[in-house]
Amino acid sequence: MSHSASFTPPSLLMATIGLSLATFMQVLDTTIANVALPTISGNLGVSSEQGTWVITSFAVSNAIALPLTGWLSRRFGEVKLFLWATLLFVLASFLCGVAQSMPELVGFRVLQGIVAGPLYPMTQTLLIAVYPPAKRGMALALLAMVTVVAPIAGPILGGWITDSYSWPWIFFINVPIGLFAAFVVRQQLRARPVSTRRQPMDYVGLLTLIVGVGALQVVLDKGNDLDWFESGFIIVGSLISVVFLAVFVIWELTDKHPVVNLRLFVHRNFRVGTLVLVGGYAGFFGISLILPQWLQTQMGYTATWAGLAVAPIGLLPVLMSPFVGKYAHKFDLRLLAGLAFLAIGASCFMRASFTHEVDFQHIALVQLFMGFGVALFFMPTLSILLSDLPPHQIADGSGLATFLRTLGGSFAASLMTWLWIRRADEHHAYLSESISTYAPATREALNHLGGANGQSYAQLEQILNSQAYMMSTVDYFTLLGWVFVGLVFLLWLAKPPFTAKAGPAAAGH
Repeated sequence: MSHSASFTPPSLLMATIGLSLATFMQVLDTTIANVALPTISGNLGVSSEQGTWVITSFAVSNAIALPLTGWLSRRFGEVKLFLWATLLFVLASFLCGVAQSMPELVGFRVLQGIVAGPLYPMTQTLLIAVYPPAKRGMALALLAMVTVVAPIAGPILGGWITDSYSWPWIFFINVPIGLFAAFVVRQQLRARPVSTRRQPMDYVGLLTLIVGVGALQVVLDKGNDLDWFESGFIIVGSLISVVFLAVFVIWELTDKHPVVNLRLFVHRNFRVGTLVLVGGYAGFFGISLILPQWLQTQMGYTATWAGLAVAPIGLLPVLMSPFVGKYAHKFDLRLLAGLAFLAIGASCFMRASFTHEVDFQHIALVQLFMGFGVALFFMPTLSILLSDLPPHQIADGSGLATFLRTLGGSFAASLMTWLWIRRADEHHAYLSESISTYAPATREALNHLGGANGQSYAQLEQILNSQAYMMSTVDYFTLLGWVFVGLVFLLWLAKPPFTAKAGPAAAGH
Protein backbone atom coordinates (compact mmCIF):
# COMPACT_ATOMS: atom_id res chain seq x y z
CA MET A 1 0.00 0.00 0.00
CA SER A 2 2.97 2.35 0.67
CA HIS A 3 3.52 3.51 -2.92
CA SER A 4 -0.07 4.76 -3.20
CA ALA A 5 -0.24 6.17 0.32
CA SER A 6 0.98 9.52 -0.97
CA PHE A 7 -1.79 9.73 -3.60
CA THR A 8 -4.42 12.40 -2.97
CA PRO A 9 -7.40 12.83 -5.31
CA PRO A 10 -7.99 16.26 -6.94
CA SER A 11 -10.96 16.79 -4.60
CA LEU A 12 -11.09 14.78 -1.40
CA LEU A 13 -14.70 15.87 -0.88
CA MET A 14 -15.87 14.62 -4.29
CA ALA A 15 -13.96 11.34 -3.89
CA THR A 16 -15.61 10.82 -0.48
CA ILE A 17 -19.08 11.59 -1.87
CA GLY A 18 -18.59 9.21 -4.80
CA LEU A 19 -17.32 6.36 -2.64
CA SER A 20 -19.95 6.86 0.08
CA LEU A 21 -22.82 7.00 -2.40
CA ALA A 22 -22.00 3.54 -3.73
CA THR A 23 -22.02 2.09 -0.21
CA PHE A 24 -25.19 4.03 0.62
CA MET A 25 -26.88 2.50 -2.42
CA GLN A 26 -25.78 -1.03 -1.54
CA VAL A 27 -26.73 -0.84 2.17
CA LEU A 28 -30.02 0.84 1.22
CA ASP A 29 -30.80 -2.19 -0.91
CA THR A 30 -30.63 -4.53 2.06
CA THR A 31 -33.57 -2.75 3.76
CA ILE A 32 -35.49 -0.84 1.07
CA ALA A 33 -37.37 -3.96 -0.01
CA ASN A 34 -38.48 -4.93 3.54
CA VAL A 35 -41.39 -2.49 3.52
CA ALA A 36 -42.30 -3.22 -0.10
CA LEU A 37 -42.50 -7.02 0.43
CA PRO A 38 -46.30 -7.24 0.89
CA THR A 39 -46.79 -5.15 -2.28
CA ILE A 40 -44.21 -7.07 -4.34
CA SER A 41 -45.66 -10.42 -3.17
CA GLY A 42 -49.15 -9.21 -4.06
CA ASN A 43 -48.19 -7.86 -7.48
CA LEU A 44 -46.29 -10.98 -8.47
CA GLY A 45 -48.94 -13.26 -6.98
CA VAL A 46 -46.90 -15.13 -4.34
CA SER A 47 -47.29 -15.69 -0.58
CA SER A 48 -45.54 -13.39 1.89
CA GLU A 49 -43.25 -16.27 2.76
CA GLN A 50 -42.08 -16.55 -0.85
CA GLY A 51 -41.76 -12.76 -0.86
CA THR A 52 -38.95 -13.12 1.68
CA TRP A 53 -36.81 -14.61 -1.11
CA VAL A 54 -36.38 -11.06 -2.41
CA ILE A 55 -34.38 -10.38 0.77
CA THR A 56 -32.63 -13.73 1.25
CA SER A 57 -31.48 -14.18 -2.37
CA PHE A 58 -29.69 -10.81 -2.22
CA ALA A 59 -28.16 -11.45 1.21
CA VAL A 60 -26.86 -14.94 0.46
CA SER A 61 -25.28 -14.12 -2.90
CA ASN A 62 -23.83 -10.97 -1.34
CA ALA A 63 -22.25 -13.04 1.45
CA ILE A 64 -20.81 -15.59 -1.00
CA ALA A 65 -19.25 -12.80 -3.10
CA LEU A 66 -17.59 -11.12 -0.11
CA PRO A 67 -14.67 -13.57 0.32
CA LEU A 68 -13.72 -13.04 -3.35
CA THR A 69 -13.13 -9.33 -2.87
CA GLY A 70 -9.50 -9.61 -1.70
CA TRP A 71 -8.52 -11.87 -4.59
CA LEU A 72 -10.31 -9.70 -7.17
CA SER A 73 -8.80 -6.46 -5.87
CA ARG A 74 -5.26 -7.90 -6.01
CA ARG A 75 -5.90 -9.25 -9.48
CA PHE A 76 -7.54 -6.20 -11.13
CA GLY A 77 -6.75 -3.27 -8.83
CA GLU A 78 -8.99 -1.66 -6.23
CA VAL A 79 -10.35 1.26 -8.26
CA LYS A 80 -11.16 -0.88 -11.28
CA LEU A 81 -12.95 -3.45 -9.11
CA PHE A 82 -14.95 -0.69 -7.42
CA LEU A 83 -16.01 0.82 -10.77
CA TRP A 84 -17.01 -2.50 -12.32
CA ALA A 85 -18.94 -3.57 -9.21
CA THR A 86 -20.83 -0.25 -9.19
CA LEU A 87 -21.72 -0.36 -12.89
CA LEU A 88 -22.81 -4.01 -12.74
CA PHE A 89 -24.87 -3.18 -9.66
CA VAL A 90 -26.64 -0.46 -11.69
CA LEU A 91 -27.38 -2.98 -14.45
CA ALA A 92 -28.63 -5.63 -11.98
CA SER A 93 -30.84 -3.03 -10.26
CA PHE A 94 -32.38 -2.06 -13.59
CA LEU A 95 -33.10 -5.75 -14.34
CA CYS A 96 -34.74 -6.16 -10.90
CA GLY A 97 -37.02 -3.25 -11.74
CA VAL A 98 -38.16 -4.74 -15.05
CA ALA A 99 -38.65 -8.27 -13.66
CA GLN A 100 -42.11 -9.66 -14.50
CA SER A 101 -42.28 -12.66 -12.18
CA MET A 102 -40.95 -13.83 -8.82
CA PRO A 103 -38.32 -16.25 -10.25
CA GLU A 104 -37.03 -13.43 -12.50
CA LEU A 105 -36.86 -10.95 -9.62
CA VAL A 106 -35.08 -13.46 -7.36
CA GLY A 107 -32.63 -14.31 -10.16
CA PHE A 108 -31.74 -10.65 -10.71
CA ARG A 109 -31.48 -10.10 -6.94
CA VAL A 110 -28.92 -12.92 -6.83
CA LEU A 111 -26.95 -11.16 -9.57
CA GLN A 112 -27.31 -7.87 -7.71
CA GLY A 113 -26.03 -9.45 -4.49
CA ILE A 114 -23.00 -11.00 -6.21
CA VAL A 115 -21.83 -7.77 -7.84
CA ALA A 116 -22.55 -5.81 -4.63
CA GLY A 117 -20.13 -8.05 -2.71
CA PRO A 118 -16.98 -5.95 -3.28
CA LEU A 119 -18.65 -2.53 -2.87
CA TYR A 120 -18.43 -2.14 0.90
CA PRO A 121 -14.90 -3.54 1.44
CA MET A 122 -13.57 -1.51 -1.53
CA THR A 123 -15.18 1.72 -0.29
CA GLN A 124 -13.55 1.10 3.08
CA THR A 125 -10.14 0.34 1.54
CA LEU A 126 -10.18 3.32 -0.84
CA LEU A 127 -11.38 5.77 1.82
CA ILE A 128 -8.52 4.71 4.10
CA ALA A 129 -6.13 5.00 1.15
CA VAL A 130 -7.05 8.55 0.06
CA TYR A 131 -7.22 10.14 3.52
CA PRO A 132 -4.01 11.18 5.31
CA PRO A 133 -3.31 8.90 8.32
CA ALA A 134 -4.37 11.59 10.83
CA LYS A 135 -7.84 11.82 9.28
CA ARG A 136 -8.55 8.14 8.70
CA GLY A 137 -10.65 7.81 11.83
CA MET A 138 -12.88 10.55 10.49
CA ALA A 139 -13.24 8.76 7.14
CA LEU A 140 -14.29 5.54 8.87
CA ALA A 141 -16.70 7.41 11.18
CA LEU A 142 -18.25 8.91 8.06
CA LEU A 143 -18.60 5.49 6.45
CA ALA A 144 -20.19 4.19 9.67
CA MET A 145 -22.66 7.10 9.48
CA VAL A 146 -23.55 6.16 5.90
CA THR A 147 -24.13 2.53 6.86
CA VAL A 148 -26.36 3.65 9.74
CA VAL A 149 -28.36 6.26 7.79
CA ALA A 150 -29.03 3.97 4.81
CA PRO A 151 -31.07 1.40 6.79
CA ILE A 152 -33.23 4.24 8.23
CA ALA A 153 -33.71 5.85 4.86
CA GLY A 154 -34.49 2.41 3.36
CA PRO A 155 -37.93 1.77 4.92
CA ILE A 156 -39.10 5.40 4.56
CA LEU A 157 -37.91 5.72 0.98
CA GLY A 158 -39.09 2.20 0.14
CA GLY A 159 -42.53 2.86 1.60
CA TRP A 160 -42.91 6.25 -0.05
CA ILE A 161 -41.80 4.98 -3.47
CA THR A 162 -44.04 1.88 -3.23
CA ASP A 163 -47.10 3.94 -2.28
CA SER A 164 -46.52 6.94 -4.56
CA TYR A 165 -45.08 5.29 -7.67
CA SER A 166 -44.63 1.53 -7.94
CA TRP A 167 -42.25 -0.98 -6.39
CA PRO A 168 -39.87 -1.29 -9.40
CA TRP A 169 -38.72 2.26 -8.61
CA ILE A 170 -37.05 1.03 -5.40
CA PHE A 171 -34.58 -0.62 -7.80
CA PHE A 172 -34.54 2.02 -10.56
CA ILE A 173 -33.45 4.64 -8.01
CA ASN A 174 -30.01 2.96 -7.97
CA VAL A 175 -29.38 3.72 -11.64
CA PRO A 176 -28.70 7.48 -11.42
CA ILE A 177 -27.00 7.14 -8.00
CA GLY A 178 -24.68 4.37 -9.22
CA LEU A 179 -23.78 6.07 -12.51
CA PHE A 180 -23.00 9.31 -10.69
CA ALA A 181 -20.86 7.50 -8.07
CA ALA A 182 -18.91 5.59 -10.74
CA PHE A 183 -18.32 8.76 -12.79
CA VAL A 184 -17.08 10.77 -9.80
CA VAL A 185 -14.80 8.01 -8.47
CA ARG A 186 -13.30 7.46 -11.93
CA GLN A 187 -12.57 11.21 -12.29
CA GLN A 188 -11.04 11.42 -8.81
CA LEU A 189 -9.05 8.19 -8.59
CA ARG A 190 -8.03 7.70 -12.23
CA ALA A 191 -4.43 8.70 -11.51
CA ARG A 192 -4.03 6.44 -8.46
CA PRO A 193 -1.12 4.01 -9.03
CA VAL A 194 -2.22 0.37 -9.33
CA SER A 195 -0.29 -2.74 -8.43
CA THR A 196 -1.86 -6.03 -9.43
CA ARG A 197 -0.58 -9.54 -8.90
CA ARG A 198 -1.77 -12.98 -9.82
CA GLN A 199 -2.54 -15.17 -6.88
CA PRO A 200 -3.82 -18.74 -6.85
CA MET A 201 -7.60 -18.96 -6.55
CA ASP A 202 -9.09 -21.49 -4.15
CA TYR A 203 -11.63 -22.95 -6.60
CA VAL A 204 -12.52 -25.96 -4.42
CA GLY A 205 -13.26 -23.70 -1.45
CA LEU A 206 -15.33 -21.37 -3.58
CA LEU A 207 -17.36 -24.11 -5.26
CA THR A 208 -18.10 -25.98 -2.01
CA LEU A 209 -19.06 -22.66 -0.37
CA ILE A 210 -21.49 -21.72 -3.17
CA VAL A 211 -23.15 -25.16 -3.31
CA GLY A 212 -23.21 -25.69 0.48
CA VAL A 213 -24.58 -22.27 1.42
CA GLY A 214 -26.85 -22.05 -1.63
CA ALA A 215 -28.44 -25.45 -0.89
CA LEU A 216 -28.91 -24.53 2.78
CA GLN A 217 -30.66 -21.28 1.85
CA VAL A 218 -32.98 -23.06 -0.60
CA VAL A 219 -33.86 -25.61 2.11
CA LEU A 220 -34.66 -22.79 4.58
CA ASP A 221 -36.69 -20.87 2.00
CA LYS A 222 -38.68 -23.82 0.66
CA GLY A 223 -38.97 -25.82 3.89
CA ASN A 224 -42.35 -24.58 5.00
CA ASP A 225 -43.97 -24.80 1.56
CA LEU A 226 -42.84 -28.40 1.18
CA ASP A 227 -43.49 -29.49 4.79
CA TRP A 228 -39.81 -29.86 5.70
CA PHE A 229 -38.48 -33.41 5.98
CA GLU A 230 -41.68 -34.97 4.66
CA SER A 231 -40.33 -33.86 1.28
CA GLY A 232 -37.66 -35.69 -0.73
CA PHE A 233 -36.47 -32.37 -2.19
CA ILE A 234 -35.73 -30.96 1.29
CA ILE A 235 -33.96 -34.15 2.42
CA VAL A 236 -31.71 -34.18 -0.67
CA GLY A 237 -31.06 -30.44 -0.34
CA SER A 238 -30.09 -30.84 3.30
CA LEU A 239 -27.74 -33.71 2.53
CA ILE A 240 -26.05 -31.78 -0.29
CA SER A 241 -25.64 -28.80 2.02
CA VAL A 242 -24.16 -30.87 4.89
CA VAL A 243 -21.71 -32.72 2.63
CA PHE A 244 -20.49 -29.63 0.77
CA LEU A 245 -20.17 -27.51 3.92
CA ALA A 246 -18.21 -30.30 5.64
CA VAL A 247 -15.83 -30.54 2.66
CA PHE A 248 -15.61 -26.72 2.63
CA VAL A 249 -14.57 -26.55 6.31
CA ILE A 250 -11.96 -29.32 6.01
CA TRP A 251 -10.55 -27.88 2.77
CA GLU A 252 -10.34 -24.29 4.07
CA LEU A 253 -8.50 -25.43 7.19
CA THR A 254 -5.84 -27.20 5.12
CA ASP A 255 -5.51 -25.06 1.95
CA LYS A 256 -2.58 -22.67 1.66
CA HIS A 257 -4.63 -19.78 0.18
CA PRO A 258 -8.16 -20.38 1.53
CA VAL A 259 -11.00 -18.27 0.14
CA VAL A 260 -12.32 -17.99 3.73
CA ASN A 261 -9.68 -18.10 6.45
CA LEU A 262 -11.37 -20.30 9.08
CA ARG A 263 -8.09 -20.64 11.01
CA LEU A 264 -8.86 -17.24 12.56
CA PHE A 265 -11.27 -19.05 14.89
CA VAL A 266 -8.34 -20.27 16.99
CA HIS A 267 -8.36 -16.76 18.51
CA ARG A 268 -10.70 -16.68 21.48
CA ASN A 269 -12.00 -13.10 21.15
CA PHE A 270 -12.51 -13.52 17.44
CA ARG A 271 -14.53 -16.68 18.08
CA VAL A 272 -16.72 -15.14 20.80
CA GLY A 273 -17.02 -11.75 19.11
CA THR A 274 -18.07 -13.25 15.78
CA LEU A 275 -20.70 -15.48 17.42
CA VAL A 276 -22.12 -12.47 19.24
CA LEU A 277 -22.02 -10.29 16.11
CA VAL A 278 -23.82 -12.90 13.99
CA GLY A 279 -26.42 -13.64 16.70
CA GLY A 280 -27.06 -9.96 17.41
CA TYR A 281 -27.30 -9.03 13.75
CA ALA A 282 -29.59 -11.96 12.95
CA GLY A 283 -31.94 -10.84 15.73
CA PHE A 284 -31.77 -7.22 14.59
CA PHE A 285 -32.50 -8.32 11.00
CA GLY A 286 -35.44 -10.42 12.20
CA ILE A 287 -37.00 -7.40 13.94
CA SER A 288 -36.55 -5.17 10.87
CA LEU A 289 -38.12 -7.78 8.61
CA ILE A 290 -41.20 -8.90 10.60
CA LEU A 291 -42.25 -5.56 12.12
CA PRO A 292 -43.11 -3.78 8.82
CA GLN A 293 -44.80 -6.95 7.52
CA TRP A 294 -46.97 -7.21 10.64
CA LEU A 295 -47.87 -3.50 10.46
CA GLN A 296 -48.96 -3.81 6.84
CA THR A 297 -50.63 -7.22 6.73
CA GLN A 298 -52.31 -7.13 10.17
CA MET A 299 -52.52 -3.51 11.32
CA GLY A 300 -53.58 -1.93 8.02
CA TYR A 301 -50.58 0.39 7.66
CA THR A 302 -49.56 1.61 4.20
CA ALA A 303 -45.96 0.99 3.13
CA THR A 304 -45.09 4.64 3.83
CA TRP A 305 -46.50 4.61 7.37
CA ALA A 306 -44.87 1.25 8.12
CA GLY A 307 -41.57 2.79 6.97
CA LEU A 308 -42.09 5.84 9.17
CA ALA A 309 -43.02 3.67 12.18
CA VAL A 310 -39.79 1.63 12.00
CA ALA A 311 -37.50 4.53 11.00
CA PRO A 312 -36.84 6.17 14.42
CA ILE A 313 -34.47 3.28 15.14
CA GLY A 314 -31.80 5.23 13.25
CA LEU A 315 -31.97 8.58 15.04
CA LEU A 316 -29.83 7.74 18.09
CA PRO A 317 -27.16 5.78 16.17
CA VAL A 318 -26.62 8.81 13.90
CA LEU A 319 -26.23 11.13 16.90
CA MET A 320 -24.23 8.71 19.06
CA SER A 321 -21.87 7.10 16.52
CA PRO A 322 -19.17 9.83 16.66
CA PHE A 323 -19.13 9.70 20.49
CA VAL A 324 -19.09 5.91 20.63
CA GLY A 325 -16.11 5.95 18.25
CA LYS A 326 -14.30 8.54 20.33
CA TYR A 327 -14.89 7.39 23.90
CA ALA A 328 -15.65 3.66 23.69
CA HIS A 329 -12.06 2.62 24.46
CA LYS A 330 -12.35 4.21 27.91
CA PHE A 331 -14.84 1.53 28.95
CA ASP A 332 -14.82 -2.25 29.07
CA LEU A 333 -16.22 -2.96 25.61
CA ARG A 334 -18.13 -5.96 26.99
CA LEU A 335 -20.12 -3.53 29.13
CA LEU A 336 -21.03 -1.38 26.12
CA ALA A 337 -22.00 -4.33 23.94
CA GLY A 338 -23.86 -5.89 26.89
CA LEU A 339 -25.82 -2.65 27.32
CA ALA A 340 -26.62 -2.75 23.62
CA PHE A 341 -28.10 -6.26 23.85
CA LEU A 342 -30.04 -5.44 27.01
CA ALA A 343 -31.58 -2.40 25.29
CA ILE A 344 -32.46 -4.32 22.11
CA GLY A 345 -33.79 -7.21 24.23
CA ALA A 346 -35.89 -4.80 26.33
CA SER A 347 -37.34 -3.31 23.12
CA CYS A 348 -38.38 -6.83 22.08
CA PHE A 349 -40.14 -7.40 25.41
CA MET A 350 -41.91 -4.03 24.93
CA ARG A 351 -43.14 -5.19 21.52
CA ALA A 352 -44.30 -8.42 23.11
CA SER A 353 -46.79 -6.34 25.12
CA PHE A 354 -48.33 -4.82 21.97
CA THR A 355 -52.02 -5.38 21.26
CA HIS A 356 -54.22 -4.41 18.31
CA GLU A 357 -54.81 -1.10 20.11
CA VAL A 358 -51.14 -0.10 19.90
CA ASP A 359 -50.75 3.29 18.24
CA PHE A 360 -48.17 4.63 15.80
CA GLN A 361 -46.47 6.77 18.45
CA HIS A 362 -45.92 3.81 20.77
CA ILE A 363 -44.39 1.67 17.98
CA ALA A 364 -42.13 4.55 16.91
CA LEU A 365 -40.98 5.22 20.50
CA VAL A 366 -39.98 1.58 21.02
CA GLN A 367 -37.99 1.80 17.76
CA LEU A 368 -36.34 5.00 19.02
CA PHE A 369 -35.37 3.27 22.28
CA MET A 370 -33.98 0.27 20.39
CA GLY A 371 -31.75 2.70 18.46
CA PHE A 372 -29.79 3.28 21.68
CA GLY A 373 -28.86 -0.41 21.63
CA VAL A 374 -28.03 -0.39 17.92
CA ALA A 375 -25.71 2.60 18.43
CA LEU A 376 -23.67 0.63 20.99
CA PHE A 377 -23.77 -2.67 19.13
CA PHE A 378 -21.47 -2.63 16.10
CA MET A 379 -18.33 -0.78 17.10
CA PRO A 380 -17.66 -2.50 20.47
CA THR A 381 -18.49 -5.94 19.01
CA LEU A 382 -16.19 -5.40 16.02
CA SER A 383 -13.39 -4.13 18.26
CA ILE A 384 -13.72 -7.19 20.49
CA LEU A 385 -13.59 -9.67 17.62
CA LEU A 386 -10.58 -7.98 15.97
CA SER A 387 -8.73 -7.44 19.27
CA ASP A 388 -6.66 -10.64 19.42
CA LEU A 389 -5.83 -10.97 15.70
CA PRO A 390 -2.29 -10.25 14.50
CA PRO A 391 -2.13 -7.02 12.40
CA HIS A 392 -1.74 -8.81 9.05
CA GLN A 393 -4.97 -10.75 9.68
CA ILE A 394 -7.19 -7.80 10.60
CA ALA A 395 -8.48 -7.36 7.04
CA ASP A 396 -9.17 -11.12 6.79
CA GLY A 397 -10.94 -11.08 10.16
CA SER A 398 -13.08 -8.10 9.24
CA GLY A 399 -14.01 -9.80 5.94
CA LEU A 400 -14.84 -13.13 7.57
CA ALA A 401 -16.99 -11.44 10.23
CA THR A 402 -18.87 -9.46 7.56
CA PHE A 403 -19.36 -12.65 5.52
CA LEU A 404 -20.82 -14.56 8.48
CA ARG A 405 -22.93 -11.60 9.61
CA THR A 406 -24.49 -11.24 6.13
CA LEU A 407 -25.12 -14.98 5.99
CA GLY A 408 -26.64 -14.92 9.50
CA GLY A 409 -29.03 -12.17 8.46
CA SER A 410 -30.12 -14.13 5.44
CA PHE A 411 -30.71 -17.41 7.29
CA ALA A 412 -32.51 -15.48 10.04
CA ALA A 413 -34.84 -13.91 7.48
CA SER A 414 -36.02 -17.33 6.27
CA LEU A 415 -36.24 -18.97 9.67
CA MET A 416 -37.97 -16.08 11.38
CA THR A 417 -40.58 -15.59 8.65
CA TRP A 418 -41.26 -19.34 8.86
CA LEU A 419 -41.47 -19.23 12.65
CA TRP A 420 -43.83 -16.25 12.63
CA ILE A 421 -46.24 -17.73 10.06
CA ARG A 422 -46.04 -21.23 11.56
CA ARG A 423 -46.85 -19.93 15.06
CA ALA A 424 -49.80 -17.92 13.69
CA ASP A 425 -51.17 -21.08 12.06
CA GLU A 426 -50.88 -22.96 15.37
CA HIS A 427 -52.70 -20.17 17.25
CA HIS A 428 -55.35 -20.06 14.52
CA ALA A 429 -55.98 -23.80 14.82
CA TYR A 430 -56.19 -23.52 18.60
CA LEU A 431 -58.62 -20.57 18.48
CA SER A 432 -60.81 -22.29 15.88
CA GLU A 433 -61.30 -25.28 18.19
CA SER A 434 -63.20 -23.14 20.68
CA ILE A 435 -65.57 -21.88 18.00
CA SER A 436 -68.70 -23.84 17.14
CA THR A 437 -71.99 -22.63 15.70
CA TYR A 438 -73.77 -24.04 18.77
CA ALA A 439 -71.59 -22.32 21.39
CA PRO A 440 -73.47 -19.39 22.98
CA ALA A 441 -70.41 -17.10 22.70
CA THR A 442 -70.05 -17.83 18.99
CA ARG A 443 -73.77 -17.26 18.37
CA GLU A 444 -73.56 -13.97 20.21
CA ALA A 445 -70.55 -12.89 18.17
CA LEU A 446 -72.30 -13.81 14.92
CA ASN A 447 -75.45 -11.90 15.95
CA HIS A 448 -73.21 -8.97 16.73
CA LEU A 449 -71.80 -9.17 13.18
CA GLY A 450 -75.28 -9.35 11.66
CA GLY A 451 -76.50 -12.94 11.96
CA ALA A 452 -75.16 -16.34 10.91
CA ASN A 453 -74.48 -15.65 7.24
CA GLY A 454 -71.48 -16.01 4.92
CA GLN A 455 -70.34 -12.45 5.44
CA SER A 456 -70.35 -12.77 9.23
CA TYR A 457 -68.40 -16.05 9.06
CA ALA A 458 -65.84 -14.35 6.80
CA GLN A 459 -65.55 -11.48 9.28
CA LEU A 460 -65.18 -13.92 12.16
CA GLU A 461 -62.44 -15.75 10.25
CA GLN A 462 -60.69 -12.42 9.67
CA ILE A 463 -60.85 -11.58 13.38
CA LEU A 464 -59.45 -15.03 14.22
CA ASN A 465 -56.63 -14.63 11.74
CA SER A 466 -55.77 -11.21 13.05
CA GLN A 467 -55.74 -12.51 16.65
CA ALA A 468 -53.57 -15.48 15.65
CA TYR A 469 -50.98 -13.19 14.05
CA MET A 470 -51.07 -10.86 17.05
CA MET A 471 -50.36 -13.81 19.38
CA SER A 472 -47.63 -15.06 17.07
CA THR A 473 -46.03 -11.59 17.02
CA VAL A 474 -46.04 -11.52 20.83
CA ASP A 475 -44.41 -14.99 20.98
CA TYR A 476 -41.88 -13.96 18.35
CA PHE A 477 -40.69 -10.84 20.17
CA THR A 478 -40.62 -12.63 23.52
CA LEU A 479 -38.31 -15.25 22.00
CA LEU A 480 -36.06 -12.58 20.44
CA GLY A 481 -35.91 -10.74 23.77
CA TRP A 482 -34.49 -13.85 25.46
CA VAL A 483 -32.04 -14.40 22.58
CA PHE A 484 -30.55 -10.94 23.24
CA VAL A 485 -30.39 -11.61 26.99
CA GLY A 486 -28.49 -14.83 26.20
CA LEU A 487 -25.99 -12.91 24.06
CA VAL A 488 -25.06 -10.75 27.07
CA PHE A 489 -23.81 -13.88 28.87
CA LEU A 490 -21.99 -15.16 25.79
CA LEU A 491 -20.19 -11.82 25.52
CA TRP A 492 -18.39 -12.25 28.84
CA LEU A 493 -16.44 -15.20 27.47
CA ALA A 494 -14.26 -12.66 25.63
CA LYS A 495 -11.09 -11.66 27.49
CA PRO A 496 -9.61 -8.12 27.64
CA PRO A 497 -7.54 -6.19 26.55
CA PHE A 498 -9.64 -5.12 23.55
CA THR A 499 -7.29 -2.57 21.99
CA ALA A 500 -7.09 -3.24 18.26
CA LYS A 501 -3.66 -3.77 16.76
CA ALA A 502 -2.37 -1.38 14.12
CA GLY A 503 -3.85 -1.89 10.68
CA PRO A 504 -7.19 -0.87 9.20
CA ALA A 505 -8.93 -1.57 12.51
CA ALA A 506 -12.47 -1.16 13.70
CA ALA A 507 -14.08 -0.10 10.49
CA GLY A 508 -17.82 0.37 9.99
CA HIS A 509 -19.89 -2.77 9.57
